[in-house]
Amino acid sequence: MTPPASRRLGRCLCGGVEYVITGDLRGVLACHCSQCRRTSGHHVAMTSVNSADITLTASATLVWYRSSERAERGFCRVCGGNLFWRPINGDTISIAAGTLDTPTGLAIEKHIYVRDKSDYYALNDDVPQWDGDG
Repeated sequence: MTPPASRRLGRCLCGGVEYVITGDLRGVLACHCSQCRRTSGHHVAMTSVNSADITLTASATLVWYRSSERAERGFCRVCGGNLFWRPINGDTISIAAGTLDTPTGLAIEKHIYVRDKSDYYALNDDVPQWDGDG
């Protein structure tokens, strides 16, 4: 379920990175891959938007880390907030759903890379799952 486009705000914990979204957001994907687990301490819940539909209104503390050959992750260097994931040469940016002001109107639409999830929790909801193959 994806709500219609409207002006949405978000930020990191300390407010060093703030953003405004004006475009449509995708539903939330819960990623259980090892990189997301290591950057967050658990799985990561991300929505996404067209890169042209997000504006950084504060970014002095934003740093980018190239986490693989295909993507980089945006963090706040002050509070450590995990904010963004973007593909190299892509036209979308994924946004940590927890950094959005509420209400978001979003819901988890899929669990991805479930074969990489840790062993201390179970996925007991009815949300579709993708193991990462194919």
